[in-house]
Amino acid sequence: MRNIAILGSTGSIGENALQIIANSPDRFRVVALAARASVGKLALQIEKFRPALVSVADAGKARELKSLIKRRVRIVTGAQGAIECATHPDADTVLAAMVGAAGLPPTHAAVCAGKRVALANKETLVIAGGIVMKEARRSKATIIPVDSEHSAVFQALRGEEMKTVRRLILTASGGPFLRMHLSQMAKVTAEQALKHPNWNMGPKISIDSATMMNKGLEVIEARWLFNTQASMIEVVVHPQSIVHSMVEFHDSSVIAQMGPPDMRAPISFALNYPDRLEMDIPRLDLAQLKALTFEQPDLARFPCLALAYQAMQMAPAAPAVLSAANEVAVETFLNRKLGFMDIPRLVEKVLNECPADPVNSIADVLAVDHWARARAREIMGRG
Repeated sequence: MRNIAILGSTGSIGENALQIIANSPDRFRVVALAARASVGKLALQIEKFRPALVSVADAGKARELKSLIKRRVRIVTGAQGAIECATHPDADTVLAAMVGAAGLPPTHAAVCAGKRVALANKETLVIAGGIVMKEARRSKATIIPVDSEHSAVFQALRGEEMKTVRRLILTASGGPFLRMHLSQMAKVTAEQALKHPNWNMGPKISIDSATMMNKGLEVIEARWLFNTQASMIEVVVHPQSIVHSMVEFHDSSVIAQMGPPDMRAPISFALNYPDRLEMDIPRLDLAQLKALTFEQPDLARFPCLALAYQAMQMAPAAPAVLSAANEVAVETFLNRKLGFMDIPRLVEKVLNECPADPVNSIADVLAVDHWARARAREIMGRG
């Protein structure tokens, strides 16, 4: 029996995880749930899964949640509340699925506590990869990726040694605008950008997929997860989203992990690792697919990908600046106050002002994150 704490239980990853847990009650027990503001969803989860501890954004949300539930449960709030969920003494596995930099403190706390961490919050390693992985070595925490691309690499590397690896090849669908004429991309609406052709995801990651910033962030995350260099990580566009990623070895052999584009597969793999759960996901029919295609990413169409590679060559704070400026840009775009192609322009402006200060602690990372957000908003305010 695995005892699970879920950070971000009302988001897309969290809801899929709870579906998997509900289908395997003999394997999993929920001990803690953390959400931000979706108290209606959280109330239903509490009634169904009976966690001992839940966390919400603030006291107002806690009062709202109490009015919706009949079951006795301890409710905590804010960043410290999420940390309490992440370090719950009964939890052996923590699914880190909060969105953005807000997921860093509780995920780091889970790592410090030596938990097994199923990592869906890519920003944790993007902005604090060196700090978190060093702590994982000290605490002997296990980090298992949930992102489909990193899960694919993780699976391809089972039984292999990194010294035999020539390249990690991350695949990208290209999102909804892969074939759109460049002249039309400035007019893209939030509604268009949210319609991913293959995956069903939350709003932030859907926009990141449309700009291909998500792939840039995944490159940075892979650098830390697999202890390699940016020069060994490549991105190819694969519109079918069937090959989730590949590993090339020194003998030119390439191992690819394939499957339907369904996040339940990597989630279940991370929660139940090293065993696999039987899932009700449709089987892959290769004959029906007929063709799998690959192409180089167009950096004129997707400048965010180039910005991520650039950030890895800059000061240590640069990935945190990249991530924070992007969060502000995406939020502003979703609020219809920024153009689609203005997202990379804003991120680039903030990144070019990246401070050269060292980043040696979580406090340092969060200070950089705060600066970059403020600077992004200041630039937008200037027009």
